[in-house]
Amino acid sequence: MNTVFLYGKMLISMVISLYSTRLILVALGIEDYGIFNLVGGVIAMLSFLNVAMTVSTQRFFSFYLGTKEKHKLIQVFNSSVLLHLVIGFTIIIVLELIGIYLFNNVLNIPEERIGTAKIVYHFMVVSTFFTINAVPYDAAINAHENMLFDALTGIFESFVKLGIAIYLLNTVGDKLILYGLLIALLTIIIRIVKSVYCFINYKECRVRLKKYYNISLIREMFSFAGWNLFGSFCNVARNQGLAIILNLFFGVVVNAAFAVAHQVNAQLSAFSRNMLKALNPQIAKSEGAGDRVRMLRLATLASKFSFFLLSLFAIPLIIELTYVLNLWLKDVPEYTIIFCQLILFISLIQMLSVGLMSAIQSVGKIKGYQSTIGTLLLLNLPIAFLLLKLGFEPQSVLIGAIFLECIAGGVRIWFARRLAGLNAYDFLTGTVLRSVITFVITFSISFVPRLLFDESIFRVLLTSATCVISLFLFASLIALTSHENQRIKALFIDFRTKILSRSRKA
Repeated sequence: MNTVFLYGKMLISMVISLYSTRLILVALGIEDYGIFNLVGGVIAMLSFLNVAMTVSTQRFFSFYLGTKEKHKLIQVFNSSVLLHLVIGFTIIIVLELIGIYLFNNVLNIPEERIGTAKIVYHFMVVSTFFTINAVPYDAAINAHENMLFDALTGIFESFVKLGIAIYLLNTVGDKLILYGLLIALLTIIIRIVKSVYCFINYKECRVRLKKYYNISLIREMFSFAGWNLFGSFCNVARNQGLAIILNLFFGVVVNAAFAVAHQVNAQLSAFSRNMLKALNPQIAKSEGAGDRVRMLRLATLASKFSFFLLSLFAIPLIIELTYVLNLWLKDVPEYTIIFCQLILFISLIQMLSVGLMSAIQSVGKIKGYQSTIGTLLLLNLPIAFLLLKLGFEPQSVLIGAIFLECIAGGVRIWFARRLAGLNAYDFLTGTVLRSVITFVITFSISFVPRLLFDESIFRVLLTSATCVISLFLFASLIALTSHENQRIKALFIDFRTKILSRSRKA
């Protein structure tokens, strides 16, 4: 049911978000939209703290839920609240100091829009503070596997963003400043809603710092989070660093294309990541309970199903991207199509080993893993700069990223074998190889309608239907084991029985 809630949220949020992006692009124009995403990218280079700390805090919540030590849960929450207050205030200072340097020496923004860009930057700094301090509440909600509330807040946020987009289309004045202000206010409102909900529903979510904060636990959490911070920083630095390098060579128009491509990828990848979000608490709880076999089995399933879920949407989109983008956006920025296709391939490669990240996190020994993966991700930046300096096209930076992501996948497998006892050969042959073969066959069959029919909505629907049927068929025949097929069948039967039972009662 948690998975159903998350996917329901994603279907609604994706449609609303994609349409909102179209309205925002029209309301702001390509140049201001590029500026907003460039400035937002600078903020994101440090807001990686939110991602890393959520993963870290949730790991401790889920682990101690597995060990059933309730007093530890109270200590984890209060220690986390104190830790994030300190981090939040530190980040405000760091972001403001970095902003002065970037606006004066790095960012390539038209002279007449620099003042506006600075105001938007300050709004986003404030929203980042509230986002960081929402981490303990996000972690508690995820660890308790309350995906219904997560889904409802996500849908609410999407509808508000749609309202903001419609308002911008029908208002006058500097729309870029207004957009930055309204997005910051929305972030603050979401933070308040989550904290009130957790206070009411979870006994451990009471802020009593003097009584329950634990210095040794804070040190342990900070040490664990520190390496997660490094890994998250490297991931964000790769994406936003590439945006800045592209900006230096080609200006804000290419940034608009890069932003649209990441928006498409984020929406599609969320389907896969929601599967992981539903499984992550169980992976950590299994490790906390000492059940390493179940933990690795869940991690392997997470990799396999995350890859197939992304493939389900990525394959028809990659094939029909030109038509879809022209239908979605009135004015498609140059390079958007090739950027989208390459970024989706990067995400597909990452999904093949994404469950192993959770397995390594649950074990807790992440220093060597994060330092190695992080270094690989940072190599994207000098490689990208060198390629563009040599005169290659903008898409060359993403081709280099695909190569490095393949290496990173191999590194994840090696660390999972070393730290958690993963059978690397079984994973490579049973998960990676079989999944790739399934993808290639499905992609080839799904490409047939493009060869037979002219570009139209009919061809898009036919390509999508062909992909769905082919992927389900060949995944069942090639990638999934007989046990996995039986479990999936049993889950569908159980789900159908529950729905029919509830409908009869109603």
